[in-house]
Amino acid sequence: MRKRRRDSDDVHESQESHERWLISYADFITLLFAFFVVMYAISSVNETKYKKVSGALENAFSGPVPKTTENQSSGKLHSGANPTLEQVARAVAEQRKQQEKMADVARDLSQALGPLVSQGKVNISRSARGVKVDISDSVLFAQGQAELSSASIGLLKTLSSVIKDKTIRLEVGGHTDDVPIHNPSFPSNWELSAVRASTVVRLFRDQGVDEYRMTAVGYGSTRPVLPNDTAAARTRNRRVSLMILPIDGPRGLLPEQVELPDGAS
Repeated sequence: MRKRRRDSDDVHESQESHERWLISYADFITLLFAFFVVMYAISSVNETKYKKVSGALENAFSGPVPKTTENQSSGKLHSGANPTLEQVARAVAEQRKQQEKMADVARDLSQALGPLVSQGKVNISRSARGVKVDISDSVLFAQGQAELSSASIGLLKTLSSVIKDKTIRLEVGGHTDDVPIHNPSFPSNWELSAVRASTVVRLFRDQGVDEYRMTAVGYGSTRPVLPNDTAAARTRNRRVSLMILPIDGPRGLLPEQVELPDGAS
């Protein structure tokens, strides 16, 4: 009786010893599966963090990075490709360089137009886009007219001498108050503001500013700086604004990347 029980115990222990390797194998497979899960999770987290870091850098310094053909000298990015950290860093450096250029432009303009700035006839300000110069229409034009006064020509020549050799582009906007105008030359404030802006651009061109870098726009009374409820406010709203913006390259590329005609400077 005892011998049978002992034989039975031996058989049971033998079966356990033969099946014990399955436990180790199952543990190994479980650990291996857990390892690959962890590795996949780490790679996913890194990619997410990378996108967040690169996106934060782009938004903080220059907004969304433009999709364009990569240029090794300027650090532009491949069209449709996710930017690398190196490309983002180059874009940030380029943005800082442009901001320094705009600071130089603002300083030069303040020095050249100091008396008019102190009199409140010219206002110079900086923004994320560039440098803005607001000139009161009383400095440039007679009321309801678009022909430059003799005194304003010297002012605009001074302006052109500051900007013509800099790598910038220029948006000139004409603004009026909300008082309607009706005469044979200008049926409305739209025409008056547009012709005034064009007149300023034409003088800049004659003074050597590259006409392919300039734009003239008439805004009429749609962009007042103050409500048109007093005479003083309407005087402030009647103005010509110059928005000076940076562009890339030794010659300067237009935003639309157009090819300039032969002989254009």
